[in-house]
Amino acid sequence: MTYPANSAPAVDPQKLDKLAEVAVRVGLQLQKGQDLVMTAPIAALPLARLITKHAYMAGAGLVSTFYADEEATLARYHHAPDESFDRASDWLYEGMAKAYANGAARLAIAGDNPMLLSGEDPAKVARANKANSMAYKPALEKIANFDINWNIVSYPNPSWARQVFPNDPEDVAVEKLANAIFAASRVDVADPVAAWAAHNAGLARRSAWLNGERFAALHFKGPGTDLTVGLADGHEWHGGASTAKNGITCNPNIPTEEVFTTPHALRVEGHVSSTKPLSHQGTLIDDIQVRFEGGRIVEAKASKGEAVLNKVLDTDEGARRLGEVALVPHSSPISESGILFYNTLFDENASCHIALGQCYSKCFLNGASLTPDQIRAQGGNESLIHIDWMIGSDKVDIDGVRADGSRVPVMRGGEWA
Repeated sequence: MTYPANSAPAVDPQKLDKLAEVAVRVGLQLQKGQDLVMTAPIAALPLARLITKHAYMAGAGLVSTFYADEEATLARYHHAPDESFDRASDWLYEGMAKAYANGAARLAIAGDNPMLLSGEDPAKVARANKANSMAYKPALEKIANFDINWNIVSYPNPSWARQVFPNDPEDVAVEKLANAIFAASRVDVADPVAAWAAHNAGLARRSAWLNGERFAALHFKGPGTDLTVGLADGHEWHGGASTAKNGITCNPNIPTEEVFTTPHALRVEGHVSSTKPLSHQGTLIDDIQVRFEGGRIVEAKASKGEAVLNKVLDTDEGARRLGEVALVPHSSPISESGILFYNTLFDENASCHIALGQCYSKCFLNGASLTPDQIRAQGGNESLIHIDWMIGSDKVDIDGVRADGSRVPVMRGGEWA
């Protein structure tokens, strides 16, 4: 058998192969004998096959891939009985959780059409999402708690490319999106593995400085924003490569430009406005404005997608609280590209952001040894969701606030101070 199957002519095969290699060697650092569970849109078959090749070259035990098809997804919304939307494949996620418990790594290829469900009944979309989130929880906990090495990369699915570049012919749009993915993923250079080592070192230096400061809170100030984000007790900053509980150092997100930590679920006060649209399950949510009291969103509005935003916030009690705060300079390569990707993996790396919902236990000192009750007691949030949205720009300043109330400039005009 030859690899890969013909990909879109507009996708550079050598760079695609480099992306697959980076996913396995940098993203996962897959170990000899380790199994891999991969999910992908069917349009990403060329990349999935290359990742499978590189995984076995790295000594993978068994690679198991699950594909999603956009036409099959739409068929459910058009023809399935109403009760279907309160169900999910819990048996599948239980199997994935078992695989992770047995030491398997996880890789997701992103690239779905971000507006696929934009024409469907938002109530059905919300019900299906909630059912899926509940079923996925056993597997998600293994990922969110960094029990395993995991990674997300992207493929330029034509339906996604048409959304990002609507004024171009499909082949031109795919080529533009492919090149943007390759640049952001640092595979358009001679030695991507070395480029990632240097980038990870820079993010580690930022994290080390923030961990040394031990700020009690961050204060965001800008147009439509005056927000104080209290940080969890014993929080720890991370960025770039992280060591999972299984001892393997991985890069969970490719690309990544952020350093991030866990807010205190009860100590967020003030108001904040989004600086970029949020594409969520086929709906574009724009001009988000929310107000926090005691860590909880008590008021939320948006110029577009407000009904969907409020359904998200009603997912569970933790959905109105924060699980992550992340710092990204406005001059990040993704920001400078000027592209709105309609994909959080990319758009979150163009801007400082916060995430509604589940926290990462990794972002606590000695997080691997903390119980869920201890994480909760230190301010960590629990939820079925984890949704990032962007609040940074070149007009936003950030101060670190120490326990005694003194302040240290962290960012000015969207750049590191």
